[in-house]
Amino acid sequence: MLTVLSVAACQSSQKLTRQKPMVEAATSPLAVMFDTSTVFTSNITGFALYDPVKDSMIYGQNEARYFTPASNTKLFTFYTGLKILPDSLPALEYVIRGDSLIIWGTGDPSFLHPDFGVDTVYNFLKNSNRTIYYSDSHFNDKRLGPGWAWDDYNYYYSTEKSPLPMYGNFVRFKVQEVEVEELAKTDEGFAVSPAYFRSTINEMPEADGPLLYRDVDENSFAYKPEADTVTYTIDKPYHYTPELIVNLLSDTLHKPVQYIEMEKPDSAKMLYSIPTDTAFKRMLKPSDNFIAEQLLYVAASQLGMPLETERVIEYMQKNYLGDLPDEPQWADGSGLSRYNLFTPRSMIRLLEKISAEFDYDENLFALLPAGGESGTISNLYANRDGGSPYVFAKTGTLSNNHCLTGFIITETGRKLLFSFMNNHYVTPTYVVQNEMEKILWYIHENL
Repeated sequence: MLTVLSVAACQSSQKLTRQKPMVEAATSPLAVMFDTSTVFTSNITGFALYDPVKDSMIYGQNEARYFTPASNTKLFTFYTGLKILPDSLPALEYVIRGDSLIIWGTGDPSFLHPDFGVDTVYNFLKNSNRTIYYSDSHFNDKRLGPGWAWDDYNYYYSTEKSPLPMYGNFVRFKVQEVEVEELAKTDEGFAVSPAYFRSTINEMPEADGPLLYRDVDENSFAYKPEADTVTYTIDKPYHYTPELIVNLLSDTLHKPVQYIEMEKPDSAKMLYSIPTDTAFKRMLKPSDNFIAEQLLYVAASQLGMPLETERVIEYMQKNYLGDLPDEPQWADGSGLSRYNLFTPRSMIRLLEKISAEFDYDENLFALLPAGGESGTISNLYANRDGGSPYVFAKTGTLSNNHCLTGFIITETGRKLLFSFMNNHYVTPTYVVQNEMEKILWYIHENL
């Protein structure tokens, strides 16, 4: 998509492009570390380090090349939420017509989600004395994103998108220590939530495969009853259909809910749910793909658009991202898509934009994974001296690709922005991470 930019926007977009790295001599310590690394010279690595106070690129390595970002894409979703969403998530749109309550989902991921525990929507629907009708007339999207691996549908990280998520759009199976013959018969041995899906579980004939399996277009689950010595939990996505949603609502609310094909009127009222920051934290720290995808739907609802990921992305590129140094190739909310392509220097510019939305760095850093302390880097990039975290950043990992974009706090108190993007390596990911840690710790100690 080509975007027409104003003169001011064009000048802004050239700012990072024109900047020459302060450290670009072949003998500079960072250049030597990159050039002598057998890890970085064996794969494709991009790196950008930027000082926002001096408005200067400190060091760049392939910073203008496009890379597969994986979950670094969630930073684009994060910025979308910062620009569009209110302090609390829009949860449900509705109208009252006589003795009828007609509802449309906004894509809000929190409704009955076991990890949120807020029941604003549940109480609203449960306490209504009207007949409830559900419509998804505003939902025009595919349930899986473009460029996703189709055979990942059976795993939580590839949960389907939907207009009215319930229970996180997955079924939670809790397997407990129990004899084999009891496993298939009792809730004590095989707990299922929501309980509605218990009747959809069937024993799997003897075969290789996972403990639990769902066909791509079905909501019947096959399982292999096996005794185990531990208790563990498995989350399996369910397949969205409007019929399933009215059945789930009816079962949960203990009263009938019906489906209706009805366009959402402009007069529809909005119900709100959890604090938006709560959803941001859940998306960024554990890198939750489902939350990321659904937040783009919530943004679409807030803008009065149909629930379509592509429409929101086009809106953001036209209105807020025209000044990036390199036009982003942005396909989804989570980073599961292999179609996403960003450059390290565009990631730096995005970090500047995100940072500008916060009055205090502490408020932003509280939402991001912290090295050695929380989120996806709780076991990585810890302060070697035992002090406070010095890295606050978003990870991104797909097979043979690992990225990290965020902020470094140096020993002297400088806040630097960085984007580390590694593609097409064949070593284990921890080998790349260990090499990245050497670079990041050097920056912390010496800049």
